[in-house]
Amino acid sequence: MKLGFGLMRLPKKGIITDIKETSEMVDMFLEAGGTYFDTAFIYPGSEDATRKALVERYPRESFTLATKLNASIAVTRKAALSQFETSLKRTKAGYFDYYLLHSLMERNHGRYDKFELWDYVKEEKEKGRIKHYGFSFHGGPELLDELLSAHPDVDFVQLQINYCDWESPKVRSRENYEVARKHNKQIVIMEPVKGGSLADPPKEVKEIFDKADPDASYASWAIRFAASLDGILSVLSGMSNIAQMRDNLSYMKDFKPLNEDERSVIRTAQKAFNDVKSIPCTGCGYCTGGCPMNIPIPRIFAARNEQVVFGRIDAGRDDYEAAVKEAGRANACIGCGQCESACPQHLEIIKELKGCSEAFDND
Repeated sequence: MKLGFGLMRLPKKGIITDIKETSEMVDMFLEAGGTYFDTAFIYPGSEDATRKALVERYPRESFTLATKLNASIAVTRKAALSQFETSLKRTKAGYFDYYLLHSLMERNHGRYDKFELWDYVKEEKEKGRIKHYGFSFHGGPELLDELLSAHPDVDFVQLQINYCDWESPKVRSRENYEVARKHNKQIVIMEPVKGGSLADPPKEVKEIFDKADPDASYASWAIRFAASLDGILSVLSGMSNIAQMRDNLSYMKDFKPLNEDERSVIRTAQKAFNDVKSIPCTGCGYCTGGCPMNIPIPRIFAARNEQVVFGRIDAGRDDYEAAVKEAGRANACIGCGQCESACPQHLEIIKELKGCSEAFDND
């Protein structure tokens, strides 16, 4: 099955991962024939939850596990290498079937060279503690071509691909996909529903899909678009509850690629979605870790999108006030740029926060 279980947005009880519900989701996924699980060193609580809900409950050979090393948060090479050992301790997986250098892009890829991490993962592969190695990527096709040319033994590459970003001049999904295929690399797809925004798209997009197939979920169009491409190893879905798991399995267990009529529907939806002036934040949270003003940037952007995309003015205002109740307001931004350097979507966060401040703080 091409569907992969992304373990970044697991169900919560307050701020703690709900292991009981996560375990039920793991059971459903494996029973349906899924095997690919994806976590990362920097996903809060995810590797521990993976151990409790998966590794301690199933034979190791019954699933494949991917995790990642993020050099951007490491001050030294030793600190970077320690992430691998920590991931092994947290998961107790013994080895990783897929190991990724995490979130490479133009502004940070040199760090992976500086710390000699390419050589490190190859050494761990020779030792058998890594079965396949690759990298996740948020840059442009020129850099992707450079990296794959410099490291031809990479087994796979993880790319952000969805129908909304397919022709995006910032994300450049199609171009990156074509570069990876030129190098004959298998592809793991991340963000197929763009942080959930394609599971609940704007009204104009919903109407297009409802007319084509009123019984299909909006997420199913997005995930099937990604899974219908050639050379796909896995399409990751960051499922947060049993309902999402059930929906995804309903069309991915016996997957059927998009036919030509469905592709035409997708093309119409692409245009409609891109005509909506939303803030294209996926809610990954990478921007918030180093914010000196403790601004909950993804929640602020989601609140503004409630207003701009869905027309829910009061709901957006309420969401904003809830987000900043014990955190920094949008107008607290000092323009340091830390958030923009961390954003895999390459958003102009400082500019967007100013717009949010005008909408919310000047009411």
